[in-house]
Amino acid sequence: MSAPQEHEVRLGRRTVVAGVGAAGVAAVLTACGSSKDSGGSDAVEPAKGATGDGGNALAKTADIPEGGGKIFADEGVVVTQPKAGEFKAFSSKCTHRGCAVTSVSDGTINCPCHGSKFDAATGDVSGGPATEPLPAATITVKGDSIMLAS
Repeated sequence: MSAPQEHEVRLGRRTVVAGVGAAGVAAVLTACGSSKDSGGSDAVEPAKGATGDGGNALAKTADIPEGGGKIFADEGVVVTQPKAGEFKAFSSKCTHRGCAVTSVSDGTINCPCHGSKFDAATGDVSGGPATEPLPAATITVKGDSIMLAS
């Protein structure tokens, strides 16, 4: 009979970073604050008034350009309009190293730190070094208002 073997269990760096990142995104997405895009001077004012469904109003639909998007740094979310009337939302935190994405152009959400690009319609990686897509965020569109689910 052989002696029992001991096994050391180690969490991989990616597992730990993903867990911490997911907790951080959840905390950021529940925070309230002013909405602004990455440029600061073109800040998008949040839609005013209660939503009635517990969501936080981010912006008016007219504030999100078709084929582009806006970054709401305080809420940790980027909202895009890939085609007319279709709105998507994703975490604004790059999955490569956690930098904040800073622009949406030519159908991609762009990270300035290492050049990662994400598809504005799906959040999928369209250019590395990131290998994981941007996590989707839950929004609802009611009338002309876009709300972030709480």
